[in-house]
Amino acid sequence: MTIGSGGVGGTYYPLGGVMAELLTKGNVDIKATSRSTAASKENCRLVASNKAQIGMTMGSTLYQAYTGTEAFKDDGKLPLLTLMHMYAAPQHLVTTTRTGIKKFEDIKGKRVSLGAQGGGDQLLSLMILEAAGMDPDKDLRKQQLSQPEAVTALKDGNIDAVFFNFAVPGSAVMEIAAVRDVVLIPLPDDVIAKVTKKHPFLMPYTITKGSYSKQDLDVKTIADGNFLVVNERLPEKAAYDMVKIFIEKKEDIMKVTPQAVDFTPQKSGVGIIPFHKGAAKYFKEKGVSVETK
Repeated sequence: MTIGSGGVGGTYYPLGGVMAELLTKGNVDIKATSRSTAASKENCRLVASNKAQIGMTMGSTLYQAYTGTEAFKDDGKLPLLTLMHMYAAPQHLVTTTRTGIKKFEDIKGKRVSLGAQGGGDQLLSLMILEAAGMDPDKDLRKQQLSQPEAVTALKDGNIDAVFFNFAVPGSAVMEIAAVRDVVLIPLPDDVIAKVTKKHPFLMPYTITKGSYSKQDLDVKTIADGNFLVVNERLPEKAAYDMVKIFIEKKEDIMKVTPQAVDFTPQKSGVGIIPFHKGAAKYFKEKGVSVETK
């Protein structure tokens, strides 16, 4: 089997390497290799054409591939199924105690970075603002900073708040917290409900208290997931064996990336498209019911 991962330097690339090693050594009659790719979009197409048997992808891309929409409107619906949810990348709304921002509505009129233009951070930020009935050009003093730029600007007091999108804990937040008292702002329940209803690839998410220094409360937000996908024609036993190994060997995967802490039946059984029957069989054994096709 070939695992489509991502570019060198990203989270997907080392994940692919350790997963291939675990499968090959797992006594399940699978020999696996990992392949560096351009990540989500390419991986969905590789798996659909059986040029790779497992692919890593963000939920937003997976949903488009499965439904044959947006980036995949020329491809049509791809024959993909979920193997497991790996980890979520929640949207963070970060400020400091200096700004006086304590709740979501307080960002009105403030200098807020939505993320770099065209980037995933900004796309999610715009979805959130739309659901909240806010016009970024009228209701905010909009900034469009890259992650490093936003970190520096918030530390220096040149912006009041910033939207980030990454897995918890995010190094950008910790870098700001090293010199400033950071505040994470929760999204209102009605905004979360509207965003996830309109964009089914997104999911409600809670950044649990203690995830960051001096974070005393849970913070509600939304997240884009990161998934392992397979072709719908993959044999049931292979899908079962792979999920079992990845979840039960998560300690080995955590040596490569801390995000593998979420490799549990409860969290890995969260999906936005149907699961492969082999994966569903494993989750059912662990008391987790998932949708299948």
